[in-house]
Amino acid sequence: MLILPTMLIMGLLLGFIGAGGAGSIIAILTIFFHVPIHTALGTSLLAMVFTSLSGTYSHFREHNTILPVGLATGLFGAMGAYLGSQLSYLIPGDNLQWLTASMLILSSLALAIRIFKGFGMFEETTSILHHPKTMRFWIAALGVGLITGLLSGLFGIGSTPFIQIGLLTFFGLTVQEAAGTTMLVILPIALLGGLGYFSLGFIDIKIFLEVVGGTMIGSYIGAKFTTRLHPTILKVAMVGVPAAGAILLFFG
Repeated sequence: MLILPTMLIMGLLLGFIGAGGAGSIIAILTIFFHVPIHTALGTSLLAMVFTSLSGTYSHFREHNTILPVGLATGLFGAMGAYLGSQLSYLIPGDNLQWLTASMLILSSLALAIRIFKGFGMFEETTSILHHPKTMRFWIAALGVGLITGLLSGLFGIGSTPFIQIGLLTFFGLTVQEAAGTTMLVILPIALLGGLGYFSLGFIDIKIFLEVVGGTMIGSYIGAKFTTRLHPTILKVAMVGVPAAGAILLFFG
């Protein structure tokens, strides 16, 4: 039963930063609760569907979600996620844990560089790419969606930092919009990726229910603070959460 309150706390953080949080959940399940890595990957990825659903609804009510961007990118992301999940079983568990940790730390570093190198610019950014009227919109959605979806399915991570980098860079969203829209992008990615792992038998139903129960409640509450706290806090949390998950996997 310790999994449930732990996931409630995780949900608060994930809702705040606009993340599905599979990478951090994988780290907690494998290191503290000794869940096999493939099962942790599948369980956490499928649980992200419900975490993201709760967070997406809350962010939508807070006007942080750009629907055309989220729907288009998520559609292509789902295709990549299912393909990645079917390939993951080919990677041995020990190697997969190390690779997942590496992807988390890489994503954290990349997002830190993208966010803090032009501090303040994203809050003032406006873009004509919010609406699917140009070929550039669909090329961006295809590229960001497929790449992040494949990473999610293959390594069981939500690829939140990579998605947010893509939304900030190619669609010109603000930090708050990137957080809210990322939750929507993660929904189909987590669904198709999770079903892929389920088809391979890597889902623990009991753990899945505890993860979902805690993160759904926490995510809904956490999303309320995205626009209420200073953007600097949001940026630090966006970078810090995946970095913490990577550290756990590396040294746990």
